[in-house]
Amino acid sequence: MTDPILLRADLGPVARLTLNAPATLNALSDAMLAALQAELARLAMDPAIRVVILGGAGKAFCAGHDLREMQAARAGPDKGAAYFTDLFTRCATLMQAITALPQPVIAQVHGIATAAGCQLVATCDLAVAATGTRFGVNGVNIGLFCSTPMVALTRNIAPKIAFEMLTTGEFISAARAAEVGLINRIAAPDTLADDTLALANTIAAKLGAVVKIGKRAFYDQADMTVAAAYAHTGAVMVENMLWRDTDEGISAFLEKRSPDWPQG
Repeated sequence: MTDPILLRADLGPVARLTLNAPATLNALSDAMLAALQAELARLAMDPAIRVVILGGAGKAFCAGHDLREMQAARAGPDKGAAYFTDLFTRCATLMQAITALPQPVIAQVHGIATAAGCQLVATCDLAVAATGTRFGVNGVNIGLFCSTPMVALTRNIAPKIAFEMLTTGEFISAARAAEVGLINRIAAPDTLADDTLALANTIAAKLGAVVKIGKRAFYDQADMTVAAAYAHTGAVMVENMLWRDTDEGISAFLEKRSPDWPQG
């Protein structure tokens, strides 16, 4: 029997997902995309999980799409057009599912994150990378511009930096990735998992409903005009202020005690 292509381990309120195809550098194959989509759907319905960590097995986080599968599809009568249309639609659906997931998703990155693998990092809500990790949208080097990874990348970093990465195909270091805002933190390789889990547990300790409503508002307001964003987020805060747990949180702060919040 072969090992599952995607592993899940629940650590209290934190779910750790591991891309488990090290022989292909955890490429986003058809099977990997399907496994991730299915697991995200399960996580969205799991109230016990407050934060998700996404990492990779072996020596790399993710090397992007499976080029062997893509080349095989070119043998079809339409030269793969139908397959490629479906592939990039499925990939876009997955990336949007991460953003729509109620729980924050933290990318735990090591080795390399290239092309759609870099897109995956940019799509996650947060990212922690090991020193020595390299990030790239390198498709231009093989004659395939990373157009879909560009969507997430340009929503994370400045346009000129993104365009340089896309047109040169060069890698950037973890230090540079942190400097330009692609990742949040850098960790030593031997503490990467622990440091990422510590960040996840910090978030998981907050009131889960607040983080959920906050994540949704974070992405909703980003696509609005400033006036619309203030109107929307003001309405979100009104809803939030009327919660019993928010009343308890404010009272606890003023009374210098821990809030009596639900633990589940």
